[in-house]
Amino acid sequence: MSNKLKMLAIAAALAASTSSAALAQVCPAGYTWYAGVCQPAAAPAPYAYAPSNPVSGAVHGEMSGAAAGAAAAGPVGAVVGGALGAATGTVAGTANMVTGAPVATSGSSVPPARVAAPAVVCEPGYTLYSERCYPAR
Repeated sequence: MSNKLKMLAIAAALAASTSSAALAQVCPAGYTWYAGVCQPAAAPAPYAYAPSNPVSGAVHGEMSGAAAGAAAAGPVGAVVGGALGAATGTVAGTANMVTGAPVATSGSSVPPARVAAPAVVCEPGYTLYSERCYPAR
């Protein structure tokens, strides 16, 4: 038996042994797999970050500046916002490093609110058990 045929047989055996439910749990961006279906994901929680040195300040400033610039003006805004964010992040990181305290932060220091999990609703022919939907008997 050639090596190609052996590899094909092994791949087929692995594919056959993999659960079809595990293969089907892929959701589009902005959605998460919950209760057997893709559901809208909650927005990421706000956070506070204080860079402790110029390098981490530059990286964080560039990321947040590029995200804000892209939201405001598309790709050109992302480039400009990233450049400005890198500069201000470097200054903030340096100030935090020199003073030893988080003088300059970004984000919010308010803890995120707890978001209740969406109600589980099973499709017809399925029953809810332990937060999952199973075929009804």
